[in-house]
Amino acid sequence: MGYEQDERIVMTLDAGGTNFVFSAIQKNQEIIDPIRLPSNAHDLELCLQTIIDGFTRVKKQLPEPAVAISFAFPGPADYPDGIIGDLVNLPAFRGGVALGPMLEEIFQLPVFINNDGDLYAFGEALAGYLPYINNLLKIAGSPKRFQNLVGFTLGTGFGAGIVRKGELFIGDNSGAGEVWLLRNKLHPTMNVEESVSIRAIRRVYAQLTNILFEESPSPKEIFEIGMGKRPGNKEAAIEAFQTMAEALGDAIANVLTLIDGLAVIGGGLSGAHPLFLQKMIDEMNGKYRNFQGNEYRRLVPIVFNLENNKDLDKFLQGEKKEITIPKTNKKIIYDALPRLGVGISKIGTSRAIALGAYAYALNELDSKSKRN
Repeated sequence: MGYEQDERIVMTLDAGGTNFVFSAIQKNQEIIDPIRLPSNAHDLELCLQTIIDGFTRVKKQLPEPAVAISFAFPGPADYPDGIIGDLVNLPAFRGGVALGPMLEEIFQLPVFINNDGDLYAFGEALAGYLPYINNLLKIAGSPKRFQNLVGFTLGTGFGAGIVRKGELFIGDNSGAGEVWLLRNKLHPTMNVEESVSIRAIRRVYAQLTNILFEESPSPKEIFEIGMGKRPGNKEAAIEAFQTMAEALGDAIANVLTLIDGLAVIGGGLSGAHPLFLQKMIDEMNGKYRNFQGNEYRRLVPIVFNLENNKDLDKFLQGEKKEITIPKTNKKIIYDALPRLGVGISKIGTSRAIALGAYAYALNELDSKSKRN
């Protein structure tokens, strides 16, 4: 379901707590210079007017009229109805704000709002990691193809989105993929985000080096320390990311137990994957032990680190076997290796979210057209 040749234009917004960045996409490409405006998160009327002004400025720059508005906005929210709930990083939104219906009235366009984790996953599924891996499988001559993907974002928080056979799974309360609320393996009375986030990396490094949290370097600096590119406590830096890896691997394994699909990781912390990805994979490939002392795999499929060339080769090759169909002389070939893979975004988180917003709008418009 590619939209690389689609002439339709969709206006988009990247909504942060400090700034709103407006743009427009056509043929999976940004067609105007982004417009950056302060979010005015403290004042609802001013914030709403900023959103109106931003899209108005985008509209004036378009070569032809847009067919929709589509963007990510923080939750909680009733995304299908475009109603935003009580937000933390945009405190002016309280009590339910009908943002989508307001924009539809003003611009006379369909408006689609989603969680950024959902749109990230949708972008990766339609124009990012999923087609990338399936193309590698095709080149390798493998009959295996993946249809399901979970996209995880690591940054200020821990988010995710689920895509099944080209369709974004939102849930009945717009709450699917709220992985930040999974139980924390390392601290069972807490949610996993306390160990999988920017603050978690800084906290663990501070604890290991006996400094105050406020004095702890940024995760980028801690990563550089761990890679030996910056002075500091290298062992503590590595341990900070390895600690996150254990909690992260446990959480992703729980998700893939239900979803059984590829996983792709984006967000600000994903660039530090040399210090955490293999440890995370090892956690996912771990074992359970029953009361009789017997061990068995935590996940039925083997999980491969797709950033490791040897793992990637094994993943692409699989285990092709020729077997005889019972009571016949016919033979068939099948891939006997149940497997999943985890990799790092190749297109970048922001681009994946933008492509997800674009594709979601066009997909919904096309689906509505078919129903009518």
